[in-house]
Amino acid sequence: MPENTPLPQRGFWFHLIDITLNIVIIVAIVATIRTFIVSPFQVEGSSMNDTLLHKEYIIINKFKYLFDDPKRGDIVVFHPTLDADKYYVKRIIGLPGDTIAIRDGYVYLRDSNGNEKRLDEGYLSPKNAGHTFRAPVTSGDTREIVYTIPDDNYFVLGDNRLGSLDSRSFTNVEGSPAPYVPGERIKGSVWFVALPITKIHAIEPPDYGL
Repeated sequence: MPENTPLPQRGFWFHLIDITLNIVIIVAIVATIRTFIVSPFQVEGSSMNDTLLHKEYIIINKFKYLFDDPKRGDIVVFHPTLDADKYYVKRIIGLPGDTIAIRDGYVYLRDSNGNEKRLDEGYLSPKNAGHTFRAPVTSGDTREIVYTIPDDNYFVLGDNRLGSLDSRSFTNVEGSPAPYVPGERIKGSVWFVALPITKIHAIEPPDYGL
């Protein structure tokens, strides 16, 4: 091609297709990230006080449980029932196969020999520490209740033990107790608080010393 030959002009349709293709690619990338990797979520209510507060925005790690199982202490987002139209956010306390006892305001992990260890829940506020009661959660009922968690299910509690609708209170459509959350309903773990800016911080896993 001679040096002075002008480059061919690209027409309107070429630019329109180029812009459309870029938009489609961007939308696909964002949708993939939101579906399989991370997603924003706004906390509603006070059930996770003082760890997560009402109206805070959190980032959910959806990728984590594609290759690993939920751990004790993880804060997770899940559907409590198959027909639920909203997500709940709670902390995993009991794992599949665990026996959990609630008694005298505390949570205990019981082994197969009947030996118990009280969970060290340092993330609870002074208002809630030592105030984990059986349902209704504000009753102050300190009598023991024991949960043996089935395979592929989890037992969850809110950090605001006096104001949380959680495994202690969950029921099925017939109104019978349904305290366990199947693993397939857990959509991800809370990675960090994103907003407000003054509250940005990562969620650290607790050490129960077990």
